[in-house]
Amino acid sequence: MRPSTSFSAETTNRAAAYVRMSTEHQQYSTENQLDAINIYAQTHNLNVVKIYTDAGKSGLSLDGREALQRLLADVEYRNCDFATVLVYDVSRWGRFQDPDVSASYEVRCRQAGVRVEYCAEQFVNDGSPVSSIIKSMKRMMAGEYSRELSVKVFAGQSRLIQLGYRQGGTAGYGLRRHLIDQTGRPKATLSCKEYKSLQTDRVVLAPGPDAEREVVLEIYNSFIKKALTEKEIADSLNRRGLLTDLNRPWTRGVVHQILVNEKYIGNNVWNHTSAKLKMPRIANPAAEWIRADAAFPAIVDRSLFIAAQAIIQARTRLWSNEEMLTSLKDLFQERGCLSGLIIDEQEDIPSSSCYRKRFGSLIDSYRLIGYEPARDYSFIEANRHLRERYPEILTDTQQKIEAVGGRITIDPSTQLVLVNDEFTISIVLCRCQQIGANRRRWQVRFDFSLFPDITVAVRMLPGEEEVLDYYLFPMIDLVAPNLRLGDANPRELELYRFESLEILSTLSKRFHLTSAA
Repeated sequence: MRPSTSFSAETTNRAAAYVRMSTEHQQYSTENQLDAINIYAQTHNLNVVKIYTDAGKSGLSLDGREALQRLLADVEYRNCDFATVLVYDVSRWGRFQDPDVSASYEVRCRQAGVRVEYCAEQFVNDGSPVSSIIKSMKRMMAGEYSRELSVKVFAGQSRLIQLGYRQGGTAGYGLRRHLIDQTGRPKATLSCKEYKSLQTDRVVLAPGPDAEREVVLEIYNSFIKKALTEKEIADSLNRRGLLTDLNRPWTRGVVHQILVNEKYIGNNVWNHTSAKLKMPRIANPAAEWIRADAAFPAIVDRSLFIAAQAIIQARTRLWSNEEMLTSLKDLFQERGCLSGLIIDEQEDIPSSSCYRKRFGSLIDSYRLIGYEPARDYSFIEANRHLRERYPEILTDTQQKIEAVGGRITIDPSTQLVLVNDEFTISIVLCRCQQIGANRRRWQVRFDFSLFPDITVAVRMLPGEEEVLDYYLFPMIDLVAPNLRLGDANPRELELYRFESLEILSTLSKRFHLTSAA
């Protein structure tokens, strides 16, 4: 399935350059990289015919690096007229926390018949044990650099917070961002979407116009003294034609944020959430928040703020399942439809996230009260079934391989299966999609970043409870990240189809060879 990887004599001397720069050091500017690459090309009789540039892109992820994605696609689809890719050094592929990710990009080029050469490294990338060891070390060093840089940046940001400086984000209604120089002297007031231009400048919060500050105090007084809810306060402000700091109508959520955010009493609080090294964003416990109390002038008296928090805390109670579902059903009868936004705008029922945690999902919550959304969300339920079945199929695979004497190791983070320390397997469960009355379709998504030797595509029957069959695709034969299968498929695809996983047992079986007399 993979196109031919042969090159003409003219193509052999043609090369492409890949350069990437984040915001690390001037030595890594794309111009400096290209200078080194051109010198290397002249020395080695190579002609650079194409340049792939990712400027200002982080090396922690492939996301957003369009040039690298194009390079890999051109190489693997044979849409290129060069036989060599020139890279400044090993770290230009990326500073991944998993060094194998960086290695996979070079491997993908090599498997397509395109060699990779590093122009600023002190070793020759000839596939020898020495070069392999050095590359592995440099990939780990690149990842460690990112970790160390992350720690240093976090420490620096924490220090600035403790000194009372603002770290990103809008000022908020009733507040303004003031720009000051390194000596603390005021320079300007920043408008929305305006940012500092000098690294030595700092941003602090300051009280905004009197009219906005009066509205903030009105919100607190209405909530505490008049016992109005956040929604009632928002409706009142909207009837008067007032807009938020983002020139939008007031909502319950915006009012709630004003009531709970400590910046209105002058506290500088940061690190409520974090997403380090391109990992998923998480909510941090209060003990990990970075704070500086009384960092800037308050526009709300501390006693008012404490009273508001007491009211918010007091109205928090534990709902039973029956109470939650009854409230949801009443809301459905009142509004005629349901959504996460509609639920979150209600004052007297739990939030949509509470329903998800209690009943598994909003769809399950809807089903329990007899509500069927107009839009088909069945794929969410199907994906949940697939997640539940995955461990069973993984265990079944492991048992079949071990039954014939094979050894298996499963990576807990990627679920990649290593067999006999020789080849890797990725197992992909494929949801059955019903097309019309008599047609079915399965979408197979290959994870090229893991670079498994074999991808096992498990086709599920409708309902995702039972397995229909298995397709075993060798990575060397794959040319696209997605593949669509139907009830009837071309003959070249049916060659990979099997009724059971017994084929894995055959591939994994160990044979003892007797020596000749």
